[in-house]
Amino acid sequence: MPQIHFILKDGSTRAVEATAGHSVMETAIRANVRGIDAECGGSCACATCHVYVDDAFFDRLDPPDEEEAEMLDEVAVDREPNSRLSCQIVVTAELDGLTVRVPQRQA
Repeated sequence: MPQIHFILKDGSTRAVEATAGHSVMETAIRANVRGIDAECGGSCACATCHVYVDDAFFDRLDPPDEEEAEMLDEVAVDREPNSRLSCQIVVTAELDGLTVRVPQRQA
């Protein structure tokens, strides 16, 4: 099972076992990772699952589609080049060890 590392608001890291084929957001919600609100339930309509993807993994992801890019313009904190919506990142074996940082706030 792939493992996702969430860097939380307080700087601590939480490792969570993920299921391939599920999103990083689903993984976070299932494990009750604080700071991933996911108000829309993963339909790419709210930007409350915003994360910053570690540079070591960023190039392994498909680029955001137009819908995600538009939602990233609505994030509650500064959008950075490595900003992504965790509902749009599908867990694969190649993403084992993926590290994402949770922003200070989502809304």
